[in-house]
Amino acid sequence: MALLVIAFFILNFGFGIGNCQSLNVINFGAVGDGRTDDLLAFSKAWTALCAATNNPTLEIPSAKTFLLSSKIDFSGPCKSKSIHIKVLGNIIAPKSNTWTKCDNGCWLCFSNVAGLTVDGTGQIDGNGAAWWNKTPNECAPAVISFENCNNLNFHGITSLNSPGNHVSVNRCEEVDISHIQLIAPKDSPNTDGIDISSSTALRISDCFFGTGDDCIAINGGSSHINITRLTCGPGHGISVGSLGKNGKNETVEWVQVENSIFNGTQNGARIKTWVGGAGFARDISFVGVQLINAENPIIIDQHYCPHQTCQPEAKTAVKISNVRFSGFKGTSATEVAIKLDCSSIVPCTGITLSNNMITSSTPGKKVKAECHNAHVSSNLTTPSVTCLTPNHISVITPKLKESTYEQ
Repeated sequence: MALLVIAFFILNFGFGIGNCQSLNVINFGAVGDGRTDDLLAFSKAWTALCAATNNPTLEIPSAKTFLLSSKIDFSGPCKSKSIHIKVLGNIIAPKSNTWTKCDNGCWLCFSNVAGLTVDGTGQIDGNGAAWWNKTPNECAPAVISFENCNNLNFHGITSLNSPGNHVSVNRCEEVDISHIQLIAPKDSPNTDGIDISSSTALRISDCFFGTGDDCIAINGGSSHINITRLTCGPGHGISVGSLGKNGKNETVEWVQVENSIFNGTQNGARIKTWVGGAGFARDISFVGVQLINAENPIIIDQHYCPHQTCQPEAKTAVKISNVRFSGFKGTSATEVAIKLDCSSIVPCTGITLSNNMITSSTPGKKVKAECHNAHVSSNLTTPSVTCLTPNHISVITPKLKESTYEQ
């Protein structure tokens, strides 16, 4: 009888226990001395992790540095409903540019993995200097890419010196990102913090991003993005767009940025669209923003053309509507603190400014606002906003959800 009971427990519970695995990259041959290429060991560890069936965890241990010499794919789908990677040690890319093709896109590439959690206190160093000096450097890979990874959690990690973007999020739903640091030199090209594309239901909170480009870029096909308690600087601020390049129809909606800091940034809160594009950017709010010597604190640019090679005013434009800027306090490094440069063909509507106090970071200097082709409601805002408004702009009442920010 006793043997039957033991057999029952083995058959019914043993398999589950055996698959509730805690894996370690060291057990798959990783060395972690910062010189040996651990790419193959990480690949083997991922294969085992993805094949496990009961909430497995892969540990990248502390006090070690793992060199990954080139792109690595962490591809799913995996068997378990949740996958956990705990990064406690350091991961580094080679210091020299060993990738010669333009089809890499990313260095640590996660795709088609549902229920993924990547967290820990470790650092990931992309050694991007070899890429920054290339002209052009469009082929520079993102340090970490998440594609089609629903129910994603990304917490605690520090990313340094990314060749291109630090983090790319593409075609993902239900994403929670918090307490991460993304750091690259102020003059490093195209080192965006987080690039978001075709994704929905993202929460980004309690992070520090100091980069050479946008701290966060929200691109076409994205919606329901909530960003709170972000410290950004250096960098180019938080951008919606650019949208509509080469005549594309692109959309972004339901974006909320709250209780964040722009410190020494090239821009603050920015919406940028190309001439000749289509689609919309709507239901967007920036609330409770602290400015410290930030250039262009508030900017809408429907004539975005960074290389000055664009066509003259076209007959189409991305429609911008229902945008709120509220509770901006602090200093501007540029004379123009508020710039609303909208299209005469498809003007901006439903732009609301309230309870903003922006002064010059240079004592004794004044700041001003510039506004063209927008319907603006402005209240208790310095500098004051007076807009040159075409007669055919209709009033659209903002539909934005009330913010939790308190004055």
